[in-house]
Amino acid sequence: MGVPRRGAFLALGVLLTLSGAAAQKSKPCAPWCPARSTCVNGTACRCEAGFTSTSGEIFTERTDMCEDINECAPPRSLSCGKFADCQNVDGSYYCTCSPGYGLLSGEKVFKDESQNTCQDVDECSSGQHQCHNSTVCVNTQGSYKCRCRQGWKPIAGSLNGPINTTCEEIHLPTWTPPHGVHSQSLSGFLDKVQALSRDFKPALANVTIQRLIQSVDDLLKAPGDLERLALSDQHLVATQLLSDLEQSMRTLARTLPTGPFTYRSPSGTELSLMVQEKGTGNVTMGQSHARMLLDWAVASEDGDLGHPVAGILSSPNMQQLLANASLELTPEKQADLEDTYEGPVRGARLRLLSAVSSVFLSNTRTHELGSPVTFAFSHPSETPRGPRQEVVCAFWKSESRGTGRWATEGCRKLGSQNGSTTCQCTHLSSFAVLMAHYDVQDPQLTFITKVGLALSLVCLLLCILTFLLVRPIQGSRTTVHLHLCVCLFVGSAVFLAGIENEGGQVGLRCRLVAALLHYCFLAAFCWMSLEGLELYFLVVRVFQGQGLRARWLCLLGYGVPLAIVGISAAVRSQGYGRAAYCWLDPAGGFLWSFLGPVTVIVLCNAIIFVTTVWRLAQKFSDINPDMKKLRKARVLTVTAVAQLVVLGCTWVFGLFLFDPRSWLLSYVFTVLNCLQGAFLYVLHCLLNKKVREEYRKWACLVAGNRYSEFVSSSTGSSHQPSTRVLRPSESGM
Repeated sequence: MGVPRRGAFLALGVLLTLSGAAAQKSKPCAPWCPARSTCVNGTACRCEAGFTSTSGEIFTERTDMCEDINECAPPRSLSCGKFADCQNVDGSYYCTCSPGYGLLSGEKVFKDESQNTCQDVDECSSGQHQCHNSTVCVNTQGSYKCRCRQGWKPIAGSLNGPINTTCEEIHLPTWTPPHGVHSQSLSGFLDKVQALSRDFKPALANVTIQRLIQSVDDLLKAPGDLERLALSDQHLVATQLLSDLEQSMRTLARTLPTGPFTYRSPSGTELSLMVQEKGTGNVTMGQSHARMLLDWAVASEDGDLGHPVAGILSSPNMQQLLANASLELTPEKQADLEDTYEGPVRGARLRLLSAVSSVFLSNTRTHELGSPVTFAFSHPSETPRGPRQEVVCAFWKSESRGTGRWATEGCRKLGSQNGSTTCQCTHLSSFAVLMAHYDVQDPQLTFITKVGLALSLVCLLLCILTFLLVRPIQGSRTTVHLHLCVCLFVGSAVFLAGIENEGGQVGLRCRLVAALLHYCFLAAFCWMSLEGLELYFLVVRVFQGQGLRARWLCLLGYGVPLAIVGISAAVRSQGYGRAAYCWLDPAGGFLWSFLGPVTVIVLCNAIIFVTTVWRLAQKFSDINPDMKKLRKARVLTVTAVAQLVVLGCTWVFGLFLFDPRSWLLSYVFTVLNCLQGAFLYVLHCLLNKKVREEYRKWACLVAGNRYSEFVSSSTGSSHQPSTRVLRPSESGM
């Protein structure tokens, strides 16, 4: 029975198979399925693996097409791993190592990240580079670069780095003399530099650096005819020297091996160089004169694959050519100073505190750095004196004409203490720390000075004419008055015309003006002392009134100051003239060549006047019949004392006029100086009765009247018809 059942089941299976095949045969395949697809049934198609349609993997639309799936593109991007790239192909993908990398197995492709063994290929050691024989191959991660050999540089138009780079041997830049400057000292120096350039060998670059620095030191220590050049020409030479030195040092540094390099010359000039690979981060370098902190990323220029270079060249001797330069104030600083001092600022008188430090990089585009550079300059410790003095961080700014001046734009002072000043700048140049003394012009004081001196000159001229032309007052005392007024007239005229040193440089003109002022004012005080001697002879010596003869008066009045000025000039001629005013330089006590004699004269006159007053008091206490002569002596003494007080006080205040910080004293001196000539004219002319009578006579002659008619109408019949002739000692007051 079991056998029939097995047969039944087998028959049933065959029947079902046949029925299924028949059913399948009844469903036909869609004939429109596109390429890269298979038929599902009579109405649907399926895209092959690695392809898809807009409707999906199975689609029924006859317009759909099966397109390649880009496995390497988002959002289905496949990772091939580090240093590898995904490559898409129709219906699939594969991985390859990035250019410059290769599989350890040497195969070219792999399937996925699990099979990634990509590593850098050293093209330089494997000989796969195309660098020119004037360059060296430098392997980089995944590639290589071509760099000039040490002591070589890319030729014009060829960047340092691409495979087509070609290089040539480095030569020192050509030094040319500044246009229009003729100097034997400079020509000799340039000949030495040209000889160094001809004999230069990159392997001996350190020797060339030392010789070049020593040549510059020799020129600046013994400038010869450079000192006699005009100030603008000296600045032109300094600008050229700084520029050529910077270019030469930058060029020479490229021939040195990586690492630091320092050199200090016997004259104190110091060079610090840093040559190292490209990088980022702060780097500190420097020497005894200056230190620098900068981001090493700013040291290199874009496209330059050579070793970045940074350098500081500090020269104390460069002050010889830059000391008398002017300072260019920024508009903001100018406005701030004018607000502070309530007056226009005419610039500043400068004194260099530090050495002149030229800072340079292999990057030549340093007019605006990506990050600021911080400097610390060493200099003698000094504190500003007064509100107008200030320690400033300045740089040497070249001008279009080739000259230059100090400027502060782009630099600011962070602090100054203990002989060190910290500055921060957004550009590079030649820097120095300066002590600036701002020249602030007071319009009111200037106006008072000019008007007052003009008035004083007019009054002094009237005094001189009066003493010369009025015969009734002629005598030894009138001679003293005359020469005193002459000295003050000449001194005031010179003061008005030439006291200010506009250029800031102490030249021959300024020294002559200072010496002439020294002489005129000393002579004025000497004639004041002779006034005291005249009183001495009049009152003390037996009341005789016999003064010195005219030749002795002139010998003492003009000879003594001439001797003082001559000795002063012989001992220290540089003491005549200052940067702002043509007067005596207080440095080294030279001002005492004026203060000393003036102090002695004032003290001696004071003693004479005290003695005279005391003797007069004695004579008035006695019963003396000659009261008229006593009265005259008293008047003369009071007049002389008043004259000494006014003139002496004027010049005591005047000594401080040359210190711009003394505002109050400057105003006091100016006002007193305005009254100086007027006081002498009033005291010795208008208050003198005989002078007034002579003035009336002249007025009547001008008006066409006769003097005798004027006398008869003014004096009356009761007055005496004639007057006696005065003795030389009588003043007529």
